[in-house]
Amino acid sequence: MNGEQLLREAQRARERAYTPYSHFKVGAALLDEHDRIHYGCNVENAAYGPTNCAERTALFRAIADGCAPRSFKAIAVIGDTEQPITPCGVCRQVLIELCGPSMPVYMGSMNGSWSETTVAALLPGAFDVGSLDSSPSRAAYKSE
Repeated sequence: MNGEQLLREAQRARERAYTPYSHFKVGAALLDEHDRIHYGCNVENAAYGPTNCAERTALFRAIADGCAPRSFKAIAVIGDTEQPITPCGVCRQVLIELCGPSMPVYMGSMNGSWSETTVAALLPGAFDVGSLDSSPSRAAYKSE
């Protein structure tokens, strides 16, 4: 599946977004190692803090469905923006934790413009498990 096809799937997910406060819908489509698509949309909450972005919804859903961290092929995210939408800082941190650094990230706009980058390029100098002092966690992470 190419970037444009995955962005079309993200557009489908965008329509399911729950955005009664911002009215800013975002959709994501995550491609796993078996070529299955895991959909995500942003889900808002009146308390704001519990709001979840589309990218994290797709990633958490895939993990809950049994996918292994760092086994994903690509993710696409789309919003109604002038330029291709980019993941927020929190989503970038989750992407670095759950995806391979070279995994493609397709970013699109409802106007048809899109671009491609990688997880590592989105968050240079990322804080990851290798940044922690607890040796057992680092050893487990590196062995996967």
